[in-house]
Amino acid sequence: MTGGDSRETRREFLKVTGRLAAASALAGVVTPRVHAAEQNTIQLALIGCGSRGAGAATDALSVGNGPIKLVAMADIFQNRLEGSCNRLSNAAQRKEFPGAVDVPKDRQFVGFDAYKKAMDCLKPGDVAILTTPPAFRWPHYKYAIEKGLHVFMEKPVTVDGPTTRRMLALAEEAKKKNLKAGVGLVVRHCRARQALHQRIRDGEIGDIVALRSYRMHGPVAGYTGPNGGQLSELMYQVQKFHAFLWASGGTFSDFYIHFIDECCWMKDGWPIKAQANGGRHFRGEQIDQNFDNYSVEYTFADGVKLFLFGRSIEGCYREVASYVHGTKGLGIISTSGHTPGRCRTYKGHNIAKNKMLWRFPQPEANPYELEWADLIEAIRQDKPYNEVERGAKASLVTSMGRMAAHTGRVITFDEMLNCEHEFAPDVDKLTMNSPAPLLAGPDGKYPVPQPGVVTDREY
Repeated sequence: MTGGDSRETRREFLKVTGRLAAASALAGVVTPRVHAAEQNTIQLALIGCGSRGAGAATDALSVGNGPIKLVAMADIFQNRLEGSCNRLSNAAQRKEFPGAVDVPKDRQFVGFDAYKKAMDCLKPGDVAILTTPPAFRWPHYKYAIEKGLHVFMEKPVTVDGPTTRRMLALAEEAKKKNLKAGVGLVVRHCRARQALHQRIRDGEIGDIVALRSYRMHGPVAGYTGPNGGQLSELMYQVQKFHAFLWASGGTFSDFYIHFIDECCWMKDGWPIKAQANGGRHFRGEQIDQNFDNYSVEYTFADGVKLFLFGRSIEGCYREVASYVHGTKGLGIISTSGHTPGRCRTYKGHNIAKNKMLWRFPQPEANPYELEWADLIEAIRQDKPYNEVERGAKASLVTSMGRMAAHTGRVITFDEMLNCEHEFAPDVDKLTMNSPAPLLAGPDGKYPVPQPGVVTDREY
């Protein structure tokens, strides 16, 4: 889960308490297909039952444009699956979405191949929700396409160059099959940001000359101590996925992608290069691969800069916001997180009431529900709808800034796209007994980036 978001309590729908024990795959299960009572019922399979998965399923089931039912679930942790299933079932019983959760034991699957069993419960045209750590996104999307399923996938959708190229190819394959896909870059569905984007296009603040974005707060997910031995090394790294670049792209990719994406959207382009700084401080016994401060200068093709500042250190100035500067004024993209946006424009570059040109009326609609409403509408009305290419490019640009910080070099868009360092090349072959993609050193710590020392790869 992404710490520091104003949506945090929503995304913490399921908190897994206590230690998560590794569980064996359910071998030999005959996968039951589910037939909806109504032909227009869209069935869902949830792949990844942590807080993000539970939150996405809740948002999907809350959409009011036709019947939707959750019929299958999959995870590699038995108790995470059971906890999420119980809470979703209880919410349905409380009439939050009556009758919309029907996931008996024989449609609850555990293991690295559980995603296939859950998707096998669906019929073509149903929806797979992909909310596992990002490393698993491409094999899960590949199987969904083979099954003729629409998908919703959490961001980021890639963590390196090879997986980005793979996802871009899969997106084209899905489009040829007329399969819809939503990506959890929720800000794109915020009506306030959409209105701001149009006002920028109409020239309200003039030509864009710079953008700046901040995600600065105390330590959150990604600060991780040593494996206590209750889990295998692989299961430990999956459970603590924010700590490991192979699993998530680290806190950089997970935390900053929303802010990078919303700024690139306002600019209507992707940066062509990035240079960056970053470092580790006060780490103690933490063994993760993350830096706890990052500063990135992205450059667009016309020379305009996007400045990104990220920090996870206690006792420091906090800000979570994005701004766009034009030749005539300023636009506020984000105020204190993802929602509400509270978007505004100002004459000049000072934020003052007497300089305000426009503000989006409050309260705002919930963008986490809007992204599902938009996807389901596209499915029911058969509209072209596939956000994977955009999601993959946003993920790549995020990785570009991360690699610039981790290597100390200027990294271009094309270099990042064509980089051959794949963090976990055999992720689609993992089983419960597989070794982890990353090994600790003799001191029990994992390799961390060394800017200026290791420059051709991130670790």
